[in-house]
Amino acid sequence: MIILAIKAVLFDLDGTLLDRDTSLLSFVSAQYERFPELLAARKEDYVKRFIELDNHGYVWKDRVYQQLIEEFSIVGLAWTELLQDYLHVFQEYCLAFPHASSMLAELKSRGLKLALVSNGYGQFQYDNFKALGIAPLFDEVLISEWEGLRKPDPAIFVRALSKLEVHAKEAIFVGDHLQNDVQASQMVGMKAIWKRNISSSSASDADAVIEGLDELTDIILSFEM
Repeated sequence: MIILAIKAVLFDLDGTLLDRDTSLLSFVSAQYERFPELLAARKEDYVKRFIELDNHGYVWKDRVYQQLIEEFSIVGLAWTELLQDYLHVFQEYCLAFPHASSMLAELKSRGLKLALVSNGYGQFQYDNFKALGIAPLFDEVLISEWEGLRKPDPAIFVRALSKLEVHAKEAIFVGDHLQNDVQASQMVGMKAIWKRNISSSSASDADAVIEGLDELTDIILSFEM
């Protein structure tokens, strides 16, 4: 019987469990079709510019929509209408990365505690998380707005560990952002696994690197006593 040195695995959401790029592309394309006023712009141009302005989620959509309406000279439609649509409808387009559910179920079956630690607006992120169908597998969910803390602040990791009742050396953090996820979790004493993303090519400081979630269980099992 393998006795694991690891007792908990903590996850980022966007780009780690949630395939945000694919989800966003589907949402923006559908939103364009739902609002006739947007036909003032060519669909291909509008979608491409949205993705550029969004900057992988690091620019909030109030700024994105205001810029789009100005650039494409869209009339008869307020940016606030588009933002509200985004807030309430995006969850319907949220897709998990392949193997997310089976991987999480496998970790849970091995007695590991699971937590989500995500930056973002509370209800919006939680709705997206629930849409993936994996929420029942998680013991704790921490979202920056609700916690009053934001990665890479070490306090949000410390709080998550406290809620899980595990020590940092007994936990692994899995995320796609080198600073906010990998380096920040290592600073509090956790092991960090980097889910490689398209904006970076290496992560020499991570304890392990994965391309897909199906690789994760074997790596966690390698951290055995």
